[in-house]
Parts: sequence; C-alpha cells; structure tokens
Amino acid sequence: MPHTTAPVHYRVQLHDLHAHLFRVTLTIAQPSARQRVSLPVWIPGSYLVREFAKNLQQLRARQGEESVAVHQLSKHQWEVDCEAGAPLELEYDVSAYDTSVRTAWLDARRGFFNGTSLLLRVHGQEALTHRLQVQASPEVPHWQLATGMTAVAVDEQGFGTYAAANYDELVDCPVEMGTFWSGHFNAGGVPHRFVVAGAPASFDGERLLADTQKICEAEIAFWGTAPHASYVFMLNVTHDGYGGLEHCNSTALICSRPDLPRIGVDKASDGYVQLLGLISHEYFHTWNVKRLRPAELVPYNYDQENYTQLLWFFEGFTSYYDDLLLRRAGLIDTATYLKLITKTLNQVRQTPGRQVQSVAASSFDAWVKYYRQDENTANATVSYYTKGALVAMCLDLKLRQEGSTTLDDIMRALWLRCRGGAMTEADVLAVLQERTGRSWQDELQAWVHGTEDLPLPSLLAVHGIQPDADKPAPAQALGLRVQETHSVLLKQVLRGGLAEQAGMMAGDEWYGIELATANGPQAWRLAKLEELDLYVARGTTQITALVARDRQLLRLPLQLPPATTPAIANYKLSVTDAAAVERWLGH
Repeated sequence: MPHTTAPVHYRVQLHDLHAHLFRVTLTIAQPSARQRVSLPVWIPGSYLVREFAKNLQQLRARQGEESVAVHQLSKHQWEVDCEAGAPLELEYDVSAYDTSVRTAWLDARRGFFNGTSLLLRVHGQEALTHRLQVQASPEVPHWQLATGMTAVAVDEQGFGTYAAANYDELVDCPVEMGTFWSGHFNAGGVPHRFVVAGAPASFDGERLLADTQKICEAEIAFWGTAPHASYVFMLNVTHDGYGGLEHCNSTALICSRPDLPRIGVDKASDGYVQLLGLISHEYFHTWNVKRLRPAELVPYNYDQENYTQLLWFFEGFTSYYDDLLLRRAGLIDTATYLKLITKTLNQVRQTPGRQVQSVAASSFDAWVKYYRQDENTANATVSYYTKGALVAMCLDLKLRQEGSTTLDDIMRALWLRCRGGAMTEADVLAVLQERTGRSWQDELQAWVHGTEDLPLPSLLAVHGIQPDADKPAPAQALGLRVQETHSVLLKQVLRGGLAEQAGMMAGDEWYGIELATANGPQAWRLAKLEELDLYVARGTTQITALVARDRQLLRLPLQLPPATTPAIANYKLSVTDAAAVERWLGH
C-alpha cells in the first residue's frame, strides 16, 4: 500500500486510453469501522442529477494484504467492511466518454475530468486535507496537465501530486490533460493561464489572451477585488460545441473551431463574440455563484437535488453582465451589444411559457425541466438565464431612472453584506431598500414571481433606445421551432400559434404545400419555410400543409399570418439618444 501523509489520498491513472478508462486508487489513512463512501450525483453549477456512479465499475477494497467486502447501499453509496484505524485502500475504474464540461473524457488525444465524476467522497472526512496524484502515462509521454489545484510535487509537464483543503475544493478543480496550447497573462495582479485543446493552426492565441485579459481586468475592477490567487481557463475546441462550467479558480469551456480568433483576421466573428461572452460569463461566476451563492447551496449536498428559487439572480444576472462587460471592456461596440440584447429580448418574447412559469419557479424546477427539455418546453417554461438577464436589465434601468444608484452598486453591496457567501432574496430586498430608501417588493413580486411581461420597452425608451416591432421569421410567425434540411422538421409547436391551430405537432415532417391559384391547384415541395414567400402569392390567407406523422401523410389546412400586422412581432432596437445610452453602457 503506498505511503501517504494525507488523510485522504487519490491516485488517478490513465488506465486504458482506448477503452476510455481511468483507474482510481483511494487511500484512507484512518477509516471508520464500516466506512461509507459515495460519488456525487450532480456537479455544482449544472442543476441536474446526472448519476455519475453509472460510470464507476469494479470497486474493490483491502486493508493490508487482506481483501475486505464492499456493499452497495444505493445507486451511488457503498459501505466497506473494514476495521477502524488501519489504512484502507479502494480501487475502481471509471468510464470516461463524455466530451462535455460536466463529467470526464479519456482517449489517446486528450484527457479531462471533474472530481465529482471520479473521486469518491469519504463520509465523515470531507473537511480533512485531500491529495490528488495524477500519474503520467508512457503511452502519451508528451502530454501536459493543467488544473487550478495547489501543486505539491509535480514535474515540468504538470503531472504529480496536488493538495486540496477539503473535498469541496478537491472536486471544484477540473483537470485537463493533453498536448494543448498554453498561454499566460496577469489581471489585477493575479496570474492567469489559458489552455486550449484541439485548436487548428489558424488559431490566434495572442488575441485570445489579450481579449481575455481585458475581460478579467474589467470584472476584477467591477467587484473591486480578486478572491482567487490564480486562475486557469480550459478550452476544449470541437467540431460543433458550446458551453462552460464555473469553478472557484478555473473554468472548463467548449467552443466550435470556427469560433476561435484566426491569425490575420481582424474582424471579430459572431462566433468569437459568443466565445468572449462565454468567457465573461464564467469568470463573473467566480464571484456570483461560486462564493456569493444561494443559501440553500451552503453547503452543497452531493447526494440529491439542491433546490433554490434564486437561479434567476445567479445565472440571469450573470447573463446580463457577461455581454455588458464586453462592451465596457471595449471588445464590442454599442451596435453589437444592442444586437445581443435584441436576441435575448426576442428569445423570451417568442416563448409562450413566459406566461405560464415565473422565473423563480423556473429556477426551482431546473432539476426536472431546464436540463430535460422536450417538445412542450417552450410552452410551459421560461429560461432563468434569458428572462433572468432581462430582470437584471429592468432593475438596472429602473434604478438609473430613479437616479439613486445602479445595479453595479447593488451587486457590490450584496457581496459585502453576505461576505461573499450565502445569500437569500431577502438580502436582495434589504440592499435595495438601504440603497434607495424604498421597498422593491412589488417589482420583484411582479418581475420574478409573476408571469406578466417585463416593462422593458418603456425603460429602454427612457435610456435612449427605441424598441419597435419587426417582422418575425416565417417559423416564428407560424408559431414553430424547426430544423430545416431536405424537409422541415417541427421541433416545437408553440402554444396558440397558427401551426397549433392547424393541428401540427412536434415531430411532424413538413414536406410541401398545396394551394389554389388562378391557373388551378398547385403543389410544391418545401425544404425551408422561407420558400413560402416564393410559392404563395401575397394576400393568400390559407394553404394546405402536407406533413408526415408516423409515416402517415396528412393534409392540414393552415391559416397564414397577415402580411401587415403579424400576431407575434420581434423587437428591433434603435438609438434615439446616444448620450443616454452611453451613460448606461459606459459605467
């Protein structure tokens, strides 16, 4: 049994690259009699029970030279027939075949894991020092390792032993391995590292570093202090991916290759702006959700759902500031920012579920609804990300209109009031009362706990931005969300729309149309809904949609939206007072 000075010690080996297996050896220096261990069922920051234990196999245990029995108590908990006091060693394998930021991945090109996917929790010893040893593999001698965990004894490539103060810290530090690109910068006096796996030769790493540095400096200045001594960005570049997961001193990110900045290309693509927004979002979480966080999540319960009604604040307000801080950092201009918030406005406006579910209820239901979307999601739910961002915008604009303070000041005051720790909605109301001299109970009740539309048009107008109606896309006008390839696949049919009234349903394939013309009946094949303008004469009020459902062909009478007064219009924003807009966006 290996010698270790840590109460809890893990050795992680790259056991079989082609079978995608990590091997973990857990040594407990002073186990309890009948020691219990478990693997978390979820990872903080991603509010879904993901059942990580499904990937754990061949768990075995021994004390000294003797094997001891392991009994499974539940889907993710085990009890070991061991004696108290004598070192206990557990060994097991974990299948790692998930490219997301939430779990673990291993093949001959790259390795990655979150501790919640690999490292068993030793019950009763969570507060003790934990050590993690990651062994290099001779099969991939050129691999490097990056993590935010504190190094104890590591080689120049990063493999070796790391220390964590407790289990929470251990599993909050993901590990990236491979032949990745790596760069460094300082922001606010804090060293930052950025590693990128899977980037093509056209990747402009220096631009990504410079732009990320501006984001970090803007956010440290926003909060007034950096709560971390160092920080690591880990970006995995794939053919088609997007997402991120925050940690206290690091983040794991995914983007698609076209989203990266390219050498010799000065103009920022929409994909690159989206990537910068993701970086801004996850870095803002360093303060807002990793430290200042819902009281219900202090401490984390790794065994079950952790319910809170506050994701509208922690995800939604972060979503408000992610793009706003890009604007303040000079990485996007006002026109680009307005384009981004227009997208958010219209996403919420085109969601019938906003009139069914409050954003507080959406937060609470994240565990069963947000991460398990289906054909009815848009009709029954609203996103705490997008509507939460609009609640933040409403609050900021209203505070600025009244002239007493801004949402920036409220965020910093909440950090101080809660000492960068547990927060409740009562804390939000108390800080608003302190800063403005009046109650904000009515606003939060309506905006957060109600389902009426937010007063954004009037608030934007006060700050120099005019929201006008814009013609919706064909799918929106019909009340559809679709996938267009060789035919039109209906992904969602929105409540109260013309498509629903015609009898269409999610899963239908819309192949074509029939219509009456002056020259007699005609039928046309459809590949995209924009082709309706080609085949249907202006002024036509009804056509027949030809759809397939369960391989049965159906002819459905479809009323067309009026050309002049669409039932559901998008917003388009225009600047009417540039100085007022600058007062809002500039600080």
